[in-house]
Amino acid sequence: MILVAGGSGFIGRAVVRRLVAAGEDVAVMTAHPERSRAAIERVGARVVPGDVTDAASLPPAVEGAEIVVQSLTFPTFPVERPSRGFTFEEFDHRGTERLARAAAAAGVARYVYASGVNVAPDAPEPWFRAKWHGERAIEATGIDHAILRPSWVYGPEDVALNRFVALARALPFVPVIGDGRQPLSPVFVEDVAGVLVRAARPGAPSGIFEIGGPEVLTMDDILRTMLAAMGRRRPLVHFPAWMPKLAGLFLQVLPWPPLSPGAVDFMLNPAVADTRALLAAFPGLRLTPLAEGLATYLAPRAGRVAGGGW
Repeated sequence: MILVAGGSGFIGRAVVRRLVAAGEDVAVMTAHPERSRAAIERVGARVVPGDVTDAASLPPAVEGAEIVVQSLTFPTFPVERPSRGFTFEEFDHRGTERLARAAAAAGVARYVYASGVNVAPDAPEPWFRAKWHGERAIEATGIDHAILRPSWVYGPEDVALNRFVALARALPFVPVIGDGRQPLSPVFVEDVAGVLVRAARPGAPSGIFEIGGPEVLTMDDILRTMLAAMGRRRPLVHFPAWMPKLAGLFLQVLPWPPLSPGAVDFMLNPAVADTRALLAAFPGLRLTPLAEGLATYLAPRAGRVAGGGW
């Protein structure tokens, strides 16, 4: 059995669809099973209750699993809510540590973790530090593992690029935070899911692999490509970062905050992956160019990616 922790999330859903299509016995670990049970069971997986913030819930969740694939984050991502425990530290560091230890105790043979580029123990950003500690927690268990570090992941259900899609449909211009020059190698969610699934197979390569798209683009480049895929013309209007940060200072107190100062910093981070180790370890892998990936769901009259929304 393969347990997908975070299998009801953006990347996790794509992983679950692919595993089920390959005939695997798939269980999806979720902290709120009743919210997603029907959708999960509809695609042929089953639900397992489990919460990385609750260590006691994890041994029953991993029982019987041969492989664990972890691709999860907190509900208000990327806006942290410390009062509710929704932080990078609690999920990406401590949560990963709890789940990896439970997996090791249960005899899980392989652990596949979706981390992120730019992780480092001394990074100024909490999300990079938390994921670095999560990676080390997995290594400390001694379980055979593969760690995938994606750059900026996009797709039909992402919470990043799709915000700009909505703005381009609602406004006569596209607002851009900052100068729009930060370098990114955006990677299609189906490419990330495909590698996670390949990494979950017995005998798959072990180690740490960065994954990004085949192009290094600026944020402005990405938004222009997005507009072209939509068949729309909109000017890009740049705003200094302090403006959304000020708005986020007030919005972050909402129950489900759409913005915070930290989330603005998160969106402004460069994210460029070095894919040489990945391409060497997974022969035949093709990384999708941005325009091609966007066309699958943004082009006029285009259908969504197969299985979109589950």
